[in-house]
Amino acid sequence: MMKIGIFGGSFDPVHKEHTNFARAAIAELGLDMLFVMPAHTPPHKPDRVLSSNENRLQMCKIAFGNIPKVQVSDYEINKAETSYTYLTCQHFRELYPTAEIYFLVGTDMLRDFPTWKEPETILNLVQLAVCGRNEKEGWWEEEQKAFFERFSKNFVRVDYEGKDISSTLIRVLAGAGMRLTEFVDERVEAYIYEKGLYKIENAPLALALETEKRKAHSVRVAVLAAKRALPLHISERKAITAALFHDCGKYLALDDPILQGFVLPDAWGEVPPSVVHQFIGAYLTEKRFGISDCDIVNAVRYHTSGREDMSELEKLIFLADMLEEERSYEGVDELRTLFWQGQGLDECLEKALFETIVFLEKKKADIYPLTRKAYEFYKKRKENYGRNHE
Repeated sequence: MMKIGIFGGSFDPVHKEHTNFARAAIAELGLDMLFVMPAHTPPHKPDRVLSSNENRLQMCKIAFGNIPKVQVSDYEINKAETSYTYLTCQHFRELYPTAEIYFLVGTDMLRDFPTWKEPETILNLVQLAVCGRNEKEGWWEEEQKAFFERFSKNFVRVDYEGKDISSTLIRVLAGAGMRLTEFVDERVEAYIYEKGLYKIENAPLALALETEKRKAHSVRVAVLAAKRALPLHISERKAITAALFHDCGKYLALDDPILQGFVLPDAWGEVPPSVVHQFIGAYLTEKRFGISDCDIVNAVRYHTSGREDMSELEKLIFLADMLEEERSYEGVDELRTLFWQGQGLDECLEKALFETIVFLEKKKADIYPLTRKAYEFYKKRKENYGRNHE
């Protein structure tokens, strides 16, 4: 009996774990053919603007081109509509009515599978083939039990444990102009830079003003901001841009020639040393690096102090700066939990501003009036919300 595999995804961009998984699935499942299927519009990512269909298709052809038994399919792209897996599975079942057909997913997609459209229909047409992605030992038995309880069917395990490579990280690194070959084929990297995919104008110049340690921080802030942006209906590109520029003024003295024409604001009193760089960064972002989007500039301008009535992007960058994965301080885990909860960021922001003020008071450091005003604003908003929902 013929064995067919289907491997779908955004592939934006395709990376090494995609190709490693494909090789493992072909070998272990004994596939005669594996169709790699770039999606047109993934239903779970409606608010992120994908790279063009042509570019994602070409990257897949480059990455999978040397793997025997793989065929990169433009079926979903050519349909030019939202890519629902059950419809794709119906199509391939009609093409191969007697074949064993497997649909390849990682554990992240496996856990999300019950939310897909027509999951039972999918399982009547194909069998899921799953690989772990940076999972704890014994994940397979636990997931298999939960899956069977939900669907009365089992999935097939592909005995390959993949690294947790993030396409979001790759897009951030490309926007920053950094090397990508740790994560993608060097030919895919060349294609990305040749076509200017994910490029953020002047971001490499802004990052060149930072130390290597600070650059790494800026990348982590950008990744966290990008991952949280979509549920908040914030442009991923705007989030990455603001994050990559947010600390570009960190190490410049006020008399540096690049700051000619820059003046610190005095509307809120003397600016503490720890806050100065946000205003320098906003000046550079707008005047030297040509970012005209006021929301991005303001996200840089207030990422340390905060302010009253911040935009969603401003809140996101303020919090991502505080909560990126290498930040470690008392209360950070509680803030991270709040960061990922709910439909907005106000609760997390109010708590973060409070903790910032407490920290500065303990240090007997100056507290910039904008920070106090921001805290009072969000504290009052929280209280009003509570009264209105009693």
